[in-house]
Amino acid sequence: MTVHETPSGEIVPLVRISNVWKKRGANVVLKGVNLVAHQGTVVCLLGPSGAGKSTLLRCINAIELPDRGMIHLDGVAIGCRQEGDKFIRLSEREVSRQRADIGMVFQNFNLFPHMSVLENIIDAPMRVRGEGRAAATQRAHDLLGRVGLADKAKAYPRHLSGGQQQRIAIARALAMQPKLMLFDEPTSALDPHLTDEVLDVMKGLAGAGMTMIVVTHEVAFARQVGDVAAIMADGVIIEAGPARDVLTRPQDPRTRKFLAKSLQKQQE
Repeated sequence: MTVHETPSGEIVPLVRISNVWKKRGANVVLKGVNLVAHQGTVVCLLGPSGAGKSTLLRCINAIELPDRGMIHLDGVAIGCRQEGDKFIRLSEREVSRQRADIGMVFQNFNLFPHMSVLENIIDAPMRVRGEGRAAATQRAHDLLGRVGLADKAKAYPRHLSGGQQQRIAIARALAMQPKLMLFDEPTSALDPHLTDEVLDVMKGLAGAGMTMIVVTHEVAFARQVGDVAAIMADGVIIEAGPARDVLTRPQDPRTRKFLAKSLQKQQE
């Protein structure tokens, strides 16, 4: 694991989110969010629906750009560049190049239905990174083995369960060899009995040192795997810190209320 330091010895985070605001119409979705993710750590974002968690991920990946504030990946501003006191938005081509360093896994898989599993995985490395077919195919087979689906290279998404499709989506994101992986409620569209197979893959990634920011409702997963838990409500982070501390001994009453509701849902 590479750790970035300044000449003074300060550890520089891989991801730095600084005073990010995002508005949709009259609705202010993000209200000055600040957060860091260090190399090799897992940051779990939790909170009620509508808190702004998914919007924050979309801003990190430059699917949406903040109205104010900055997001840096490995010291480079995402989606814009600074010229004096002004911030100039990058072209879509420049943003796409930056986005290649960020893998994102969505709720609903987003696999190409007309492509086989193998074609889904090798498409972006060949098209975006210019990799040769042989190298991309070899990595795809390695990744399929890593997510426990080595025998599914020729299958099509419609022939796979939801859990299998989500594991393929993870493999597809990893094929780009990203610096950062983002997960937006990766198990929310799955039947409960398929959830564990996806979470197991994510645990393996965390154990291998992948930097991850995960929006999740799986409190037990966040407590076990997360290095940092950040609780969001109404567009702000209301509490953040070591995951086990935040999720076991929360200080903010809104965090306690959220965790109590989550526990009640799990027991129903």
